[in-house]
Amino acid sequence: MTSIDARNPELHLDIRTYVTVPEPPAQTGTVGPTMAYPFLSEEWMTAARAIREKYADDVPDVEADLRINQVITDVPFDDEVVTSYLDTTSGRVAMELGELEDPDVTVTTDYETAKALFVDQDPTVAMQSFMNGKVKVQGDMMKLMAMQTSLPANDFTEKIAQEIKDITE
Repeated sequence: MTSIDARNPELHLDIRTYVTVPEPPAQTGTVGPTMAYPFLSEEWMTAARAIREKYADDVPDVEADLRINQVITDVPFDDEVVTSYLDTTSGRVAMELGELEDPDVTVTTDYETAKALFVDQDPTVAMQSFMNGKVKVQGDMMKLMAMQTSLPANDFTEKIAQEIKDITE
């Protein structure tokens, strides 16, 4: 922006040189900044749990009872192996670090495949990974397959999935 001094019409002053205007904050679609954490780290699990709890009353109950232990190999942190579990026996999806006693199924896969399955939720990745031997399943395969079709979906489950993607490195 240029202004002209009334006493000296030849003198021009660019006020942008003297005024600093801060850039507006980036719009992320959420209130406040979103931190990203490595998939299955303690911080990621805490943030993912908080997201699931935030929408707990808005998500339909899970019809199928399934207890899955997950063994994730080639993890870029934490001794290269992480164990976690998924339990739907309460009617909700509970995913935590650790192991269940007497799981219905134990799934073993590498970190990148697990991230693609659980964060991106791409069904073609699941099938391709299983067919290529990247996913090994021990236990009741029928229960595992039944769960894929029995998980409820609505606008809130989609919000949960997106928010979990947003917190994942």
